[in-house]
Amino acid sequence: MHDGCSGSFVDGKEIADKVRMMGYHDMLIQTPLDMVCANCNGSFKMETMVSHCPLCDMVYAVTPCHANNPQSVLPAGIGY
Repeated sequence: MHDGCSGSFVDGKEIADKVRMMGYHDMLIQTPLDMVCANCNGSFKMETMVSHCPLCDMVYAVTPCHANNPQSVLPAGIGY
């Protein structure tokens, strides 16, 4: 079921699962986000709804509705 933009998630795993289930995981973010990895402090550009840090493989996820807000991006886990 689609929650629109009102869905609430407790962690990045829930976001990643939802975005993957809907087929949006490879969808490009209109304006890529400059991210700093919470695991290794590496910098990278988040270009898709589900992305990973190229240094440590920490996976990050965001919903399409909130893809313009870096504060809505949550870590899902290494290799998730």
